[in-house]
Amino acid sequence: MSEEFYRMKRLPPYVIAEVNAMRAAARAAGEDIIDLGMGNPDLPPPDHVIAKLVEVAQKPDAHGYSQSKGIPGLRRAQANYYARRFGVDVDPETEVVVTMGSKEGLASLATAITAPGDVVLAPNPSYPIHTFGFIIAGATIRSVPTTPNEDYFRALDKAMAFTVPRPSILVVNYPSNPTAETVELPFYERLVAWAKENKVWILSDLAYSELYYDGNPTPSILQVPGAKDVAIEFTSLSKTYSMAGWRMGFAVGNPKLIAAMTRVKSYLDYGAFTPIQAAACAALNGPQDIVERNRELYHKRRDVLVESFGRAGWDIPPARASMFCWAPLPPALKEMGSLEFSKQLLTQAKVAVAPGVGYGEDGEGFVRIAMVENEQRLRQAARSIRKYLQSMGVNAPPANASKGAA
Repeated sequence: MSEEFYRMKRLPPYVIAEVNAMRAAARAAGEDIIDLGMGNPDLPPPDHVIAKLVEVAQKPDAHGYSQSKGIPGLRRAQANYYARRFGVDVDPETEVVVTMGSKEGLASLATAITAPGDVVLAPNPSYPIHTFGFIIAGATIRSVPTTPNEDYFRALDKAMAFTVPRPSILVVNYPSNPTAETVELPFYERLVAWAKENKVWILSDLAYSELYYDGNPTPSILQVPGAKDVAIEFTSLSKTYSMAGWRMGFAVGNPKLIAAMTRVKSYLDYGAFTPIQAAACAALNGPQDIVERNRELYHKRRDVLVESFGRAGWDIPPARASMFCWAPLPPALKEMGSLEFSKQLLTQAKVAVAPGVGYGEDGEGFVRIAMVENEQRLRQAARSIRKYLQSMGVNAPPANASKGAA
């Protein structure tokens, strides 16, 4: 009875949880921690969405089991979103399933379509569910780069040529969590052609579809003609409408994958609470001004973060999309490693970030910074980080090199 369970042995320690535990302990001790670690939106959902939740929750017949694939009106609303945003026609009956966030959706699909020994191609660094959802299902992961350049496609071809058994699934995630990298439609066109040639399913995680900056909208892989032959895509209301805790997401695309996922979900759950699904309809079908407001707000936070942290002595590339900045460790502290650096930022500067190594070994040397505090708190974090860096011998640039003080 002392032997560890099979799937537990396949899961390494969750590195990010170590920093999370330290943050929780510091807060329990009364310390003011500026939390830039978890991608947990600090903004409220739209008023009309909350009003719809309350309205439907007051109906006596709204409290029974729901359809595990999602109520028809919500699947239609998601199909309308794809038509409106991407110009993609989607059948709400056979090409859409509602998920409890994109994370649960990916895990359910992994359970549905992979067997022990199957090989899955996943980016490194990547959001943990992109690998561990398949590891839990018994599959083997082969890493490919996250950066979408020629090396990426060379890595795909190498994986197909030298991996036994041949990989059958590829996970992509743009805008990327954690790196915030983006792609244009020609990338997806090339990827779909590659997948068809190599008989590989593509699983696209588009959770940050609406958090793009500098006027450059993110594309959907389903915009590529024929993409639905090989691809399924996951989206979420979590960041777009500040509804993270509501756990509302979608899978859209290939009917065979949707059917497999729907069947597995029918064994595992009864679907989200009906009033939440009705409120999700209100989000997708109602006024969309919150989408632009949230995008502008995160854009401003990104600019404040890059500017104030830069004046503190830490140069951070501006993210092109998502709610994260992927920040290289200050060169003088690179040997410390991302986990120790994150711990020291927490204990010395009272700022929580996520260590890059928690997203895969290729994330070492970076930390992920979530833009989930207001501009004043970001500047406060910069002042604290400046003091910490100075204590470590990393000096900020001269005052005349920038305007004002951090």
